[in-house]
Amino acid sequence: MRHGKKFNHLGRKTAHRKAMLSNMACSLIEHKRINTTEAKAKALRKFVEPLITKSKDDTTHNRRTVFSYLRSKEAVTELFKEISVKVADRPGGYVRIIKLGNRQGDNASMAMVELVDYNELYDPKGNKAKKTTRRSRRGGAKKTEGAAVETQTSQEEE
Repeated sequence: MRHGKKFNHLGRKTAHRKAMLSNMACSLIEHKRINTTEAKAKALRKFVEPLITKSKDDTTHNRRTVFSYLRSKEAVTELFKEISVKVADRPGGYVRIIKLGNRQGDNASMAMVELVDYNELYDPKGNKAKKTTRRSRRGGAKKTEGAAVETQTSQEEE
């Protein structure tokens, strides 16, 4: 019976599950975005978010603790050097899971897992960056008047 066992075992033995989550976390840290099944994505979020929180405080103890989970020097270095700087002011929620639909072969529900601070395209609040190439008749008229004033002042200075 599985009374009180709250996390998803993902149909694997403990060693296989830990190795799989470690590899997925290293891939996420390296590539900033990966595709996987929804169940694995949710398990990965619970696995990697505490590690990112630990990376905010760069101490030898935290590095060794994170290395014991990830088992990859490159991933630990990237996590402590680049990612921790980007998420320094964020109080949590470093990973976003976006559902992608079902996989063709076995109809498994797929999801994209990404680090929140590394996606400039997706903004859930809808704050879009203003376009710099917006053109209108009013804008053009003001620019020409401003240019005429600038040319007059530059001629007066000479």
